[in-house]
Amino acid sequence: MPTPTAASSAATAAEAAQVRAFWQGLGLPGLIDVHTHFMPENVLAKVWDYFDRAGPLVGREWPITYRADAAARLAVLRGFGVRAFSSLLYPHKAGMAEWLNTWAGEFAAETPDCLHTATFYPEPGAERYVAAAVDAGARIFKAHLQVGDYDPTDPLLDGVWGLLADRGIPVVTHCGSGPAAGRFTGPGPIGAVLDRHPRLPLIVAHLGMPEYTGFLDLAERHPAVHLDTTMAFTDFAEQAAPFPAALRPRLSALQDRILLGTDYPNIPYRYHHALDVLARLDLGDAWLRAVCHDNAARLFALPGSGS
Repeated sequence: MPTPTAASSAATAAEAAQVRAFWQGLGLPGLIDVHTHFMPENVLAKVWDYFDRAGPLVGREWPITYRADAAARLAVLRGFGVRAFSSLLYPHKAGMAEWLNTWAGEFAAETPDCLHTATFYPEPGAERYVAAAVDAGARIFKAHLQVGDYDPTDPLLDGVWGLLADRGIPVVTHCGSGPAAGRFTGPGPIGAVLDRHPRLPLIVAHLGMPEYTGFLDLAERHPAVHLDTTMAFTDFAEQAAPFPAALRPRLSALQDRILLGTDYPNIPYRYHHALDVLARLDLGDAWLRAVCHDNAARLFALPGSGS
């Protein structure tokens, strides 16, 4: 992994001051970012290579802004004042999920500010290893319908969704069709899961980009559904999937169920930009406090959440 240069270190320090000023100005104790990526180094290297080649699921130039080793990436997040984050990881084929969960459990044990993360794939034994991860302390799961290319209504997953719904464990799910549509993306397939498991605390990644309206509909129908802000409203995303201004009042109405997410470190811009664009929505400081900290603190019963 590359090491930061003096110039990049200075830029990161300056940015850290900006990020800290943002949340301090809101009277928050820090940020909670539910959509960040930490995974085995060999897996992350393959992910970065895919972005570097602008693979079919990316479809455009996508430079990785925070390309560094895990220790450096953790230091940057902590320097920003991110008090809790995730290690979202996901399989693209059968036989990967269980060993990814083993790695994530070890990472969480070594990284107390990381929410213990796990994942799954539609395969025999999925309910067993998901139950094992939950028993080991997993607090958040990741499901990637685009990369995994699987139907969330697959019978092999019914027990998984049911277990997570019963235990109230959130699942960050890439179910929107951005940046490229998959066979099972869009509100329909995951909506069928929610119809069967209405208590499932689903977190729709990227606000469901680009099917914003359909995923806002799902959140309004299902009180357990949340949405994360990952990449939404950024200049990069607005070029391909602009968020309709007419939908902003619905964001305001869902103030208690929108969560900060960034996709750090796999973003083609600076972290501070993801916060700036939320402020630009002009939905008020109370909305920003809820989105950037309080909603996730309550959802994960973190210290200071009042839960």
